[in-house]
Amino acid sequence: MLPEEVTKFIGKSIGVVACEVEKGSIKRFADAVDDPNPLYWDEKYAGKSRYGSIIAPPGFFGWPVKLPRGMTFQRPTDISDPPEATENMRAALAKAGFGRVVDGGIEYEFFQPVRAGDVLSAKSMIKDIREREGKTGKMAFIIIETAYHNQKDELVAKARATAIYL
Repeated sequence: MLPEEVTKFIGKSIGVVACEVEKGSIKRFADAVDDPNPLYWDEKYAGKSRYGSIIAPPGFFGWPVKLPRGMTFQRPTDISDPPEATENMRAALAKAGFGRVVDGGIEYEFFQPVRAGDVLSAKSMIKDIREREGKTGKMAFIIIETAYHNQKDELVAKARATAIYL
């Protein structure tokens, strides 16, 4: 059973990042993942689609940026320094015997298309911390959920990432 020093992080916000979705970045990302869908690079084709403009491929949320002048996102109130909170959680896991980490994958849920010109807020939270027994011993599974909202505060996607601590 995981100690309270580890489980106390469940439900904690760990940060908000602003991401700008730029048309050229969408095209480069689609090219990098070898996705030829014209919705991602052909303005004329995308303009005639039901979306009316270029959209981003699923899983592309732009690049972290400083917020545009006059735009604000509220910081989580339950943690004063999100990067420090993440480090504190890692330290608590290491103290509990979980010193190594591997990527356990990510799953997405999409609600609306991400469009060129969008500025997204990516708000992350520790949703769950569980312990399991495997062939090599005990493991701690950390689930971090990130909600992506556009500048109209519309939810466009959620990502659930799993980190496995050994």
